[in-house]
Amino acid sequence: MNTRARVVVVLIAVLGLCVLGAAARDTVLTAWAAPVAGAPRELKVGVVAFLSGPASGPFGIPSRNAAELWIEKINKEGGIGGARLVPVFTDEAGPADKVVTEFRRLALDEKVNAVIGYISSANCLAVPPVADELKVLTVLADCGTDRVFEEAKHPNVFRTHAHTVIDGVGAARYVLGLKPQVRTVAGINQDYAWGRDSWEVFSRTLKKLKPDVEVVDTLWPKIFAGEYSAEISKLLVNKPDVVFTSFWGGDLVTFSGQARARGLLEQSVVVVNNTGADIKDLAPGTLIGSRGPHAIVSPELERNPLRREFINLYRQKFGLAKNDYIAHGAYHYVQALQGIRAAYEKAIKAAGRWPSPEQVVAAFEHLEFDTPSGHIAMAIGGGHQAIEPAAYAVLKSDPGLGINTFTQIRMFPAKCVNPPDGMKSLDWIDRGFPGAQC
Repeated sequence: MNTRARVVVVLIAVLGLCVLGAAARDTVLTAWAAPVAGAPRELKVGVVAFLSGPASGPFGIPSRNAAELWIEKINKEGGIGGARLVPVFTDEAGPADKVVTEFRRLALDEKVNAVIGYISSANCLAVPPVADELKVLTVLADCGTDRVFEEAKHPNVFRTHAHTVIDGVGAARYVLGLKPQVRTVAGINQDYAWGRDSWEVFSRTLKKLKPDVEVVDTLWPKIFAGEYSAEISKLLVNKPDVVFTSFWGGDLVTFSGQARARGLLEQSVVVVNNTGADIKDLAPGTLIGSRGPHAIVSPELERNPLRREFINLYRQKFGLAKNDYIAHGAYHYVQALQGIRAAYEKAIKAAGRWPSPEQVVAAFEHLEFDTPSGHIAMAIGGGHQAIEPAAYAVLKSDPGLGINTFTQIRMFPAKCVNPPDGMKSLDWIDRGFPGAQC
């Protein structure tokens, strides 16, 4: 074989290896794929969460951390259609009018392509009209109020986690499963929208499922009161079978400690509709939910590779020990990013090139995608509101690990704890849960 022939053979072999190598890499990562036609170099995403104030510890900082690490993961995998995600982090703290002003700054000055965030229900009601006015894709990432899509339509707004109906309906079903002979119930909730909405859903559901249940007290301490001796005294006198609370953060930790010290947990079953505090700081024996399948998981979710990847990435990046708890807000913010990623990829596939904002919004409606918390379906609110299962369990002390763990875990399917599309949550409850699949 002459020299020219040998060179040709070598070149063919090298090219063949390059093709095979690229194909192998593409089975793992998308970083090697060519950018989509018309794709920008960067896709700017506003990330809004409480970075200061009482809600920053249990919700805001973990959510911001999760968004940061998941954006890094997406960029390592090639971004979205070849466009690198660039986060613009901003603090949610302050009144709603300040939060709306900051949203306008993100849209008009920072020129973000999308915004994810909002933990406060008040902010989740204030921002959507402005998002529609400015035509900015906005994904509500953690707030609970069911009013967002039940009272209005917001073409440019989506919520990639379930609203608070799953928390109350799941809590009531779980309580009755553990204590079917319950006769009396009381509520102690912070006196603002989250507390009142949470109690409304839980108490209505409990009464609909078991009409002979009597509400013996409803207590409304101020948010961040930090002292509940008077309320606990009333509960000890009234002796309800079940005490429901939607406390979170320092309020939840303080109430749990005071209730345990004074024997309330020995007298009454206490059920909390969220994991809004580190479970190691709460009293064993408490019934608790995780606002979806996050901290409390089924065996199926334990096998979810995205869940394992997220937990490992979070622990490595932020120095958590193996048994440290990751707040549910962190999972919610990852769900928001997964939703944006899936919507863009669906729109790219349909358009054959980089899509317009209107095409991305259209692709988001009725979207389904995978997350560390399982499969998400944008199934209600005209395809703008996700549904999720509800998970509940009993906190159990594990002396060997030195932490609390979960026992008597129960997962309620999404179609068991969410209303069908087009029906308001309270109407669904009052009509006896039509269409529920439990």
